[in-house]
Amino acid sequence: MFKRNKLFLACLAMLSANSVHSKEVNNYQAFAGFSGLFNTPNAEVLDKGTVSFSFNNQIFSLDKKYVDGHTFLASAGLFEGLEVSGQIASDTMHDNMLTRKGDGQLRDLSFNAKYQIPYIPKDWFSLAIGGKDIGGDVNFYETYYAVVSKELLGFRFSAGIAKSDRPYGEMDGVFGGVEYQVFDWFSLQAEHDAEAFNAGAKVTIPKAWLYDIGELTFTSRFYSNTDYSEEDTYWGVDFSMPLSSEDKQNYKKVEAAPYVAPVASQPIAKIDDHGIGFIQTAMAPELAEQAKALMVASVKQAPAANTQKLANSSLNSQVIELKEALINDGFENVVIGYNLDTVFVNFENSVFNRNDIDAIGVVLGRIAESVTNESTHFNVQLSKTDIPLIAIQGKVDNYRLFIEKGVSPDLNIQQGKANIPEGVVWAGKAEVSPYFKPRLTLSPATSTTYATDLGVLDYSLGLRAELDVPLWQGGGIKVTGQTIIDETSDFEDNGVFDNYSLDEGVVNAVLHQTFKLPYGFYNQTQIGFYKDYFDYKAIINETAWLSPEGRHIVSAKVAYFDYADYRASREYETLTYQYNWVEQDITFHATAGKYFYGDSGYELESRFWFGDSYIAVFYENTDAQIAGVGINIPLTPRKDMKVTPFGQLKGRDNWRLGLSTQVGERNVLVFNQAYAPSSQITLDKTMYKRGRLTSSYIYSNLARMKEAYESYK
Repeated sequence: MFKRNKLFLACLAMLSANSVHSKEVNNYQAFAGFSGLFNTPNAEVLDKGTVSFSFNNQIFSLDKKYVDGHTFLASAGLFEGLEVSGQIASDTMHDNMLTRKGDGQLRDLSFNAKYQIPYIPKDWFSLAIGGKDIGGDVNFYETYYAVVSKELLGFRFSAGIAKSDRPYGEMDGVFGGVEYQVFDWFSLQAEHDAEAFNAGAKVTIPKAWLYDIGELTFTSRFYSNTDYSEEDTYWGVDFSMPLSSEDKQNYKKVEAAPYVAPVASQPIAKIDDHGIGFIQTAMAPELAEQAKALMVASVKQAPAANTQKLANSSLNSQVIELKEALINDGFENVVIGYNLDTVFVNFENSVFNRNDIDAIGVVLGRIAESVTNESTHFNVQLSKTDIPLIAIQGKVDNYRLFIEKGVSPDLNIQQGKANIPEGVVWAGKAEVSPYFKPRLTLSPATSTTYATDLGVLDYSLGLRAELDVPLWQGGGIKVTGQTIIDETSDFEDNGVFDNYSLDEGVVNAVLHQTFKLPYGFYNQTQIGFYKDYFDYKAIINETAWLSPEGRHIVSAKVAYFDYADYRASREYETLTYQYNWVEQDITFHATAGKYFYGDSGYELESRFWFGDSYIAVFYENTDAQIAGVGINIPLTPRKDMKVTPFGQLKGRDNWRLGLSTQVGERNVLVFNQAYAPSSQITLDKTMYKRGRLTSSYIYSNLARMKEAYESYK
């Protein structure tokens, strides 16, 4: 053994002497489910918005020894300094542990977290505290630790202390490790995990080689002097990537100076922080009462004396050019009017389906590009099937300066409908009607179980197709069908999870109608067919209130389901409060009520947004206490295909996958707790855009608006 250690140290010294070390040591994922070496952590954490998916073949079995097995890890940086991960460890993939064959095997689901203490200068050291296998009834790997790290000349030195009840001594006492970044793509690591000395290496395929998506790292622990393993070598692979390239931190910061102008009959002048004047002109509330309000005949025309003057002005050709540009961009229901000093634009967005802020950025950029008359104002309204959602006012010259030089624009943003300028002349009628054009959305459909006594992963996987056809103002039909692509034997007919297999065929067909009510209220009703193992006729009604700045949303939902095949019914009633903390890209959700399967209680959820994706941490307490995490990602391009007369094909903009476990008592499977059937037609998704179509959100994401125009102009 002495000779082997001597050989390893000699190799390390040789590489150190003959290489040019990197100034910064890379951060890697350990076998144990945290940022670190193999079995020990360092004081580093995953960057905010970064996710990591790992596999390694090292587990510690119930026989109290290291064996070849399967360890799956999913990790994420939730916010600055906080890293969380979920881990599944199992001897085998598919053995039934309730039979004699599976007796004595390990299959464990655990949660890990690490927090880096803030306010310590980076050139001093880093300090972190963390826990492994937190919560639950059975904790094979429960560990708590504190660790400090210091980088110096391409090395990272770590030392810490840990407390664990594991009988073999790993991470139960003082531990330490050293990492040496030989090259950007190659690292040597050695550690003492409080029980044994381990050494190995990591090789990374850089992000640039993988289409700039993420990094792939291969790990080999090629030496250990542990007394609990007959083998020295274990291996692993890790893939890490930013959750979204549209994360706010990826854009150049713009210090917004929002101005909320009062509604007045006389112009109100203001000078912003950059010395740029903003004038709120007199407005007349006449648009968007109903669909026909977009027609020329339904609005007040310009005085005859001004009509000819406007028609011969340079602004006339500019607004025609603007209208053509917006139609070419793929926007629908485009209406443009103008008077001597204001351009009015109404549009509907069906192409930037991930986030309406991209559409707003493109439209405002087009206005700054096309309208060159000095001292011209713009008044822009974004609608959804002729229901006005948000209005944005500003000065064209001011916004052009924002596009060209990044100077913060002065905008007035209000929920609901915009006002039409007095004396308006219209550039034709509404163009590109949104009605009677089918929109087909394709996405995966899943029903899954993780780390049960029956297998590491059981699933029913299918393809879902959602067909939505707008019919009139606020109304339309939606039909959803799905088919099974593959499923494990436990989800097949007569399998253990047969009742929870995906339904096939048409799973819902609804007629939906949304109304905009006074004082920030909306109402939405769905009537139709739902299939949830049984067939139901259903009516679902939702009423919600949105605060003026969009930070608070309160919604009440009631639903009644009648069995199609026999006399019986189900119902649910829920009340939800949502707070949008846009500055930190976090939304908080709290729901309480009675649910579809008769359970009553509450749900709590925090969503950490990174661009158009989020990581959710949730807790449910009805018949059982359940905690879990979820990830929501868009499965469609940032800009979808345009709507043609024949329709539109796109992907799902909010596909979610979750992992949960029962807490507080023995971990048994709980299906359909806090469950409330619905379609993708909800006020949160259609009108509120998941809390991301508000004045506060737009003020906080001005940089993305600018980037969207520059990317798609």
